Amino acid sequence: MADAAVTGYAEALFAVASAEGDLSAVEDELFSFAQALRSNDELRSTLADSNVPAARRLQVVDDLLDGRASATTSVLVAMVVGAGRASELPAIVDAFIEHSAASRNKAVATVRAAVALTADQRDRLAAAIKTATGKEVEIRVVEDPSVLGGVVTEIGDDIIDGSVRRRLNQLRESFR
Repeated sequence: MADAAVTGYAEALFAVASAEGDLSAVEDELFSFAQALRSNDELRSTLADSNVPAARRLQVVDDLLDGRASATTSVLVAMVVGAGRASELPAIVDAFIEHSAASRNKAVATVRAAVALTADQRDRLAAAIKTATGKEVEIRVVEDPSVLGGVVTEIGDDIIDGSVRRRLNQLRESFR
């Protein structure tokens, strides 16, 4: 469970994004930024380093998001980074997305796939997850070449591993 600060920031981000009226776009942009932060150690350490002046950290955010994200998303990321919470930004975004999905009576399914999924593939996957779990879900895709093929789906603490990598590992183990 997220700590109180993470939850508080997530609720604040949700309130601002809802008030601005483009919640879906802000969700997508924040999710993408959080994934970039997770996958780039240098970016994460720069934005979280209290020895780097706040103005410089905010300039990095502005440079990264300028023209690639809405003004709302840019302001929200800058708010979190400016408050010295950049290291918690991925957790804040996760809590924000869960809160947003819950407001629509849905759960969030994070799907790792080797390539981007089409809208049709997302819809079919959401239907299959609903059939398997009984939960209405919103799909968030993380491109992860290590999956090789297939998908790994996380819904809360539940993991459904339908990846080629897992199947190859099972096959390898069966020959031992």
